[in-house]
Amino acid sequence: MAGLLKKPVKIALVQLASGADKPANLTHARAKVLEASQAGAHIVVLPECFNSPYGTSFFPTYAETLLPSPPTKEQSPSFHALSEMAKDAGVYLIGGSIPERAPASQEDGEDGAKLYNTSLTFGRKGELLATHRKVHLFDIDIPGGITFRESEVLSPGNKVTIVELEEFGKVGVAICYDVRFPELAMVASRKGAFALVYPGAFNTTTGPLHWRLLGQGRAVDNQVYVAMCSPARDESAGYKAWGHSLVADPMGKVMGEAGDGEDIIYAELSGEEIKKTRKGIPVSSQRRFEVYPDVSEGKVKYEEDP
Repeated sequence: MAGLLKKPVKIALVQLASGADKPANLTHARAKVLEASQAGAHIVVLPECFNSPYGTSFFPTYAETLLPSPPTKEQSPSFHALSEMAKDAGVYLIGGSIPERAPASQEDGEDGAKLYNTSLTFGRKGELLATHRKVHLFDIDIPGGITFRESEVLSPGNKVTIVELEEFGKVGVAICYDVRFPELAMVASRKGAFALVYPGAFNTTTGPLHWRLLGQGRAVDNQVYVAMCSPARDESAGYKAWGHSLVADPMGKVMGEAGDGEDIIYAELSGEEIKKTRKGIPVSSQRRFEVYPDVSEGKVKYEEDP
């Protein structure tokens, strides 16, 4: 497990401000991805719902069709914009997330089209490497804080997503609320991921409570790097993102953290740091699977339902 990261790599988290104009959002994201590439990043991450405002009322309007893949530019301008960004920048691009509209199946009937919160990862030549649909939908009700129900309009994804970045190794990709469920992280890390990447849009209620805590917790649990990429905060928006994009190292130390405005956070990831952490605190060899189960060896799904 010590050789998870084949060679050091620089990651960039683009904390982006997005508005109602999708073409403008895509153009702005492109400029920031190219900026990160020019600064030496080989892995670039965008925020959750980077191409649109975040909110249940916006998902149907901004949703794009991704299947069958590849979609046409008319079906998904964001897919093609991300592919071109990755290719032109020469980076691995974890493209935040976008609202996806999936065509109705025969079982669903004509009116059964579903919406998903979907992350696309592209390779350095612009090829699609992986798709992750948010597995755990953000349904919460905190008295005096916030009530939000993604399930009013979205359907959940049904798989763990692990992406092979050829020169570097594997990363686990999940979205926002997924970070609260350690099972996804455990599976990805035990299957060889050197980093867990979460595009996410926590809010000004849950953000100060748990954003940093969860990032550090998943890093310490699994002794890997964790990257959490948020939108910048828009005080005029109905849903106010927390911001504070961050990278935590395998010991849980925060290597870099943004404020609430636009920013790009960089971090150098090293396989030696993972190796040193696991040697010093060897929990991976101390687990007692005769006492409790190894979730990574259970009935784990790596493919979406047909």
